[in-house]
Amino acid sequence: MKKKRLAVDFTVRYGTIKSIKSRAFYNKRLPGGKMIPRNEILKRLRAQINVNGHIIGTVAGSGMTARYSAMGGADLLLALSAGKFRIMGRSSFSSYLCYGDSNTIVMDMGCNELLPIIRDTPVLFGLFASDPMIHLYDYLQKIRENGFSGVVNYPTLSLIDGIFGEALSEEGNTYEKEVEAIKLAHFLDLFTIAFVVNAEQARAMTLAGADVICAHLGLTKGGFLGAKKYISINDARKISDEIFNASDEI
Repeated sequence: MKKKRLAVDFTVRYGTIKSIKSRAFYNKRLPGGKMIPRNEILKRLRAQINVNGHIIGTVAGSGMTARYSAMGGADLLLALSAGKFRIMGRSSFSSYLCYGDSNTIVMDMGCNELLPIIRDTPVLFGLFASDPMIHLYDYLQKIRENGFSGVVNYPTLSLIDGIFGEALSEEGNTYEKEVEAIKLAHFLDLFTIAFVVNAEQARAMTLAGADVICAHLGLTKGGFLGAKKYISINDARKISDEIFNASDEI
């Protein structure tokens, strides 16, 4: 039986905030950081798809954006270093440069700003799997123990090509590390989202047990930090169809 496609839209939907009650505020005096089991997350997402036809995941770069996202009805919260850099007024691509330790940034932000106040929305850890300073399995256990409900492979090397991409690959920094991370996270019963840019990566991540295959189409446009060059809607649809069809074949 083919997996049901879960389309994750990384946007915050405004306009309904006042009419939606959030347990995040009501439970603010209670300790946060409680991991939500993978099966429970899947159950919620499938129910949401049956009702609304879609799910919404948002990237939170601070406790405030996490709260507003939860109030707006986000199904998933992603703790990414890109989110923190955007709050600082920098581009998402700052996550790819040596401006800070991505995993440490996410761990500190998640443990200090997100998990203590968000109880009913799953918080996923943006894991840089090629970090040479961590032991992947041990670090995934640490992520789980600290209360994160899942992981997503970000920053992802899938966005790096050309000479620099080849050099990284020669040093052992490959996308396969991210596939391994998703596979280990699945083994630890963490919920997993896999960023992919082509059909080959989609197949690999599906075989690794990823719960969500997310077609990464580059930076979004608009705003102060939006991309100036971006693909068209038609191209985005074509790429997405290729990715999801490849995943459905597994």
